Amino acid sequence: MRQGWRWFGPAAPVTLEEVRQVGATDVVSALHEVPIGAVWSAEAVEARREMIETTAPGRVPLRWSVVESIPIPDAVKRTGGAAKPEIEAWIASLENVGRVGIPIVCYNFMPVVDWCRTELDFVTDTGATAMRFDVDTFAAFDLFILERPGAEADWSAEDRARAKTIFEAMDDQAVSNLVRNIASALPGSTTEPLTIPAFRNKLEQYRAIDSAKLRQHLIEFLAAVTPAAESVGVKLTLHPDDPPRPLFGLPRVASTAEDYAALFEAVPSPANGMCYCTGSLGARADNDLPAIARRFASRIHFAHLRNTRREADPRTFHESAHLDGDTDMVAVLKELAAEDKRRSAGETIVFRSDHGHRMLDDLSKTVTPGYPAIGRMRGLAELRGILHALGHPPETVRAA
Repeated sequence: MRQGWRWFGPAAPVTLEEVRQVGATDVVSALHEVPIGAVWSAEAVEARREMIETTAPGRVPLRWSVVESIPIPDAVKRTGGAAKPEIEAWIASLENVGRVGIPIVCYNFMPVVDWCRTELDFVTDTGATAMRFDVDTFAAFDLFILERPGAEADWSAEDRARAKTIFEAMDDQAVSNLVRNIASALPGSTTEPLTIPAFRNKLEQYRAIDSAKLRQHLIEFLAAVTPAAESVGVKLTLHPDDPPRPLFGLPRVASTAEDYAALFEAVPSPANGMCYCTGSLGARADNDLPAIARRFASRIHFAHLRNTRREADPRTFHESAHLDGDTDMVAVLKELAAEDKRRSAGETIVFRSDHGHRMLDDLSKTVTPGYPAIGRMRGLAELRGILHALGHPPETVRAA
């Protein structure tokens, strides 16, 4: 297994030199500056690869091994194979990525909103801060800020009462912060930032799309792009929904083992793979994380390893320390290590310590929400230690 690190580009607070210092060998990145739907040019991809992989003498080399993500335009999610120009542009980006030797592309298929949190700096019992999804605060947004038509039907009377209490206690700044967190796109998001009116309009465009229709659109997309991935030696990895359940009345189709099974049956190519995210899948109590890893082992090419802890209302969760949440990370790594041992060197699983607590010096610094250096370094060290204890230490790279 290879140790990855998500890097948001040259303007990111964490530098490539710091990535080396934490022990990562593989960079997970994207051309975040390119608008959604535009083609990633071969020149731009190559320039970013050179930036990541050009190494000063005496330094450990890094490798850009995962693209996360090439955003899928909204038109593809709404219309599937009918969005031919958008799919062709996506294929062109994929081919340019593959031709420079980047072997893995991660993507997601969440409509309108990408990963969703209500708080970015929830104070944990250690004093470190974490991201949190609070279902009552989310309901307050849905019912009283977004004022989504039909939202009342999705919430119980008790839910609505708690949400109203929360909303009435909010001042203008609290409302603005919540709108930013939910509607304005979190780091790495592959959906467009939205104003509240634009949010309502976008939801209206999905009114006739249920889970069966959205899944069919994803299958049509995969049927179109998988041959191109095969031709350039790229493995596609679908990231789970986050949280793994419907939001705003929208369907979600990558939340459970059965969701993935349906996609692998429909498009059986080995290039059609999975981004195994323990944080996203683990937010559902009915997802058995080790069993999912075992069932889809051969499809896992990229792993996000993080942990969450469900609260008194299990719909609410916060990002826990990597070894201190609801997911048994040792059991998960046993499954991943067993699969990795079966593979050739060129097919090893890339993993990264996803998210992380904001702690120590990072509490007084500007950080990318969800991606502070020290919390992720702690997580990576813990995961690395487990792999050593399992007798399958991650690959190491030395300076030339």
